[in-house]
Amino acid sequence: MGLSLTETEKVISLSPYPRPEVLSGEEKGKACDELLKFLLREQGMIAAFSASFEKKRKLVRGYMNQRMPLPIPSDILKVQDELLWTETTERGIVPASALSFNELGIGLWEGDITRLKVDGIVNAANDTLLGCFLPEHNCIDNVIHSCAGMQLRDDCAKLMAAQGGEEESGEAKLTRAYNLPCKYVLHTVGPMVKREVTEEDRMRLRSSYISCLNLAEEKGLSSLAFCCIATGVFNFPFGEAAEIATGAVVNWKMRHKSKMKVLFCTFLPRDTQVYGEILKRL
Repeated sequence: MGLSLTETEKVISLSPYPRPEVLSGEEKGKACDELLKFLLREQGMIAAFSASFEKKRKLVRGYMNQRMPLPIPSDILKVQDELLWTETTERGIVPASALSFNELGIGLWEGDITRLKVDGIVNAANDTLLGCFLPEHNCIDNVIHSCAGMQLRDDCAKLMAAQGGEEESGEAKLTRAYNLPCKYVLHTVGPMVKREVTEEDRMRLRSSYISCLNLAEEKGLSSLAFCCIATGVFNFPFGEAAEIATGAVVNWKMRHKSKMKVLFCTFLPRDTQVYGEILKRL
């Protein structure tokens, strides 16, 4: 049921996405107002209130999070891209050259995955592949979609329509990254753990990592950053998930003799410590 990379390229564009100009502070305010006006108008409302930029920007993100994958006027896309790319530069872009890797080409970095200028980053998606619809939710799926832009949900919707069904756990899809500093986002659905971890859960988590690596290699990516797949609301115990992740990556790299750099991106110090201890044993 899944789509191959060749089939994906027939459904959505994977060509480089152009970078807009960076806005000034005043221009950011105007762009935010334009976006909010558009998003409210879609819902039959009128933007007739006064609020701070921070308040309006939160509203923009919230409405974008809830927005269904619908056509986006070109002038609105331009405004959105300028605002999001400006915010990307303000967060601080971390190039691959600033990252450290061991002799196997595996690295560890603690921070915001949306700052990484690597060839691809991995998104822990849900089975609709459309992102998280909860306004301002801070799961990785919501954060990546919010920073990339509304086009990301549209691309994922096209892929799901072409596929004809929900995404299976353990598979992977590739889209452009739009207003993120990386080139591509690889979307994978980890296993949803219920009462306890099963062998099926372990197999599917391992498959998520391998599917992403295979897809990245097929596309010719030279660097790939993984988030911690399935360890949030999907309830996979972090320590075991980290063991499976590192084992899958090491075995894949040794089997394929790949020169692709692979980065484990953590967000919390305790998670970094777990990965660090595992990687020391390699």
